[in-house]
Amino acid sequence: MLTISPIPAFSDNYIWHLEREGEHWVVDPGDAAPVLEALRGAPLAGILITHHHLDHIGGVAELVKQHQCPVYGPASIEGVTHPLQDGDEFLLMGAAVKVLAVPGHTLDHLALLLEEPGGEHSPHLFCGDTLFAGGCGRLFEGTPKQMYGSLSKLSELPPETQVYCAHEYTRANLRFAAEAEPGNAVLQNRVNQVDSLRAEGKPTVPSTIGEELATNPFLRCHIPAVARRAADHGAAENSDEVEVFATLRQWKDNF
Repeated sequence: MLTISPIPAFSDNYIWHLEREGEHWVVDPGDAAPVLEALRGAPLAGILITHHHLDHIGGVAELVKQHQCPVYGPASIEGVTHPLQDGDEFLLMGAAVKVLAVPGHTLDHLALLLEEPGGEHSPHLFCGDTLFAGGCGRLFEGTPKQMYGSLSKLSELPPETQVYCAHEYTRANLRFAAEAEPGNAVLQNRVNQVDSLRAEGKPTVPSTIGEELATNPFLRCHIPAVARRAADHGAAENSDEVEVFATLRQWKDNF
């Protein structure tokens, strides 16, 4: 059985730890120390990287030094031994992994969709800093059109897809979401659930694509109520979805 668990790092990062029958992989290890602690002396079989920011790759060199393991990720990142690009597929612990280019947060950003054989389990999406629970990443390198295209690509995945983002930003994201779409009752229920989880010190992720489609304003730019709120914050009347998205992202940047 595949298990996926978060390894907390820094103040709000999650390094995802995949394990099956004693084989261990990690996603976006920004720091080696918590990974080594989680491994408890077990060998690390490999590393998966979504993008080049230091809080996602800072621990790679030390982990490779200690475990001599392969590194899969964008070709632009030093130390990657298995460069990936959009459309690539490979096997990981008996599961198929599909590579999706999702530029916007960075230009080299990839998402990794892991699907176990047999169809009995939900797909697992490791999306780095592109799609967050209740939000999305800042546009450090890409354009609103690129980021909205990337989010649209992810929104087409099956609704049961488990979404493993890389930060515990959910409460802050949902506070903004409630301002962007105050009449969304499903969103308000999610706010209450997330508040309860954080009060108990529990992670709020993974979420699902279906949950994001119902509550994440950055995936709901086609909803008239969200577009109206974007218009309140500078979007032109009758803006297209990319313009609504761009206004929401700028609003969130200063929220």
